[in-house]
Amino acid sequence: MQRLLAGYKKFRREVFPNHKDHFHLLADSQHPDILFITCADSRVVPNLIFQTEPGDMFLCRVIGNIVPPYGAMLGGISATIEYAVEVLHVRHIIVCGHSDCGAIKAVLPPDPNESAPRDPRTPRDLSRLPLTAKWLGYVEPAWKYLPAGISDADIPTLHTALIRANVVAQLENLKTHPEVARALAHNTLEVHGWYYDILTGAVEAWDQQRRQFLPLEDWASDVSER
Repeated sequence: MQRLLAGYKKFRREVFPNHKDHFHLLADSQHPDILFITCADSRVVPNLIFQTEPGDMFLCRVIGNIVPPYGAMLGGISATIEYAVEVLHVRHIIVCGHSDCGAIKAVLPPDPNESAPRDPRTPRDLSRLPLTAKWLGYVEPAWKYLPAGISDADIPTLHTALIRANVVAQLENLKTHPEVARALAHNTLEVHGWYYDILTGAVEAWDQQRRQFLPLEDWASDVSER
């Protein structure tokens, strides 16, 4: 809490005065171009990673960057998507997963080669977390997007592959939302699946045509040439 208070004091003293005009423009309205859906993991900081300013992105954070298919669980995420598309008229929706995702780790089989004690923040027994267990059920479709040749015996590799596959699965779920489907049909919206590596800071983007993740720089260059 002391770190928050110290940060707030610095914000009021140093940061806000330097951006006062910008904040004044945002005081009565917002016009973000992007809805950024990512995990609630504290290590993922979209505004830092992409160096965006206040007002640039409409953020939605939830465990496992999960987007339930439309009608499966109407709630905050569905309402956020609806508002972003219908009211804010965002031009892009990005679903972004990340390395070492605890939500995905929780649905993996135990690692027989794991010698170190398992991270207690990643529970294997979800019986005491019924809401979490139900929520992680929406990861199940990700298994069908795994690339061929991934072995269940190689848990670290499987973990990373399933994180990426989950991005693709949630991207497909996103397209089931009627406002998203309409906007896609009218070419007023684009949807993207990204993966962020915490260790290296690199971002990869799902290339629908190639059916693979590419470095974001390569993906952006490739898209601009199409």
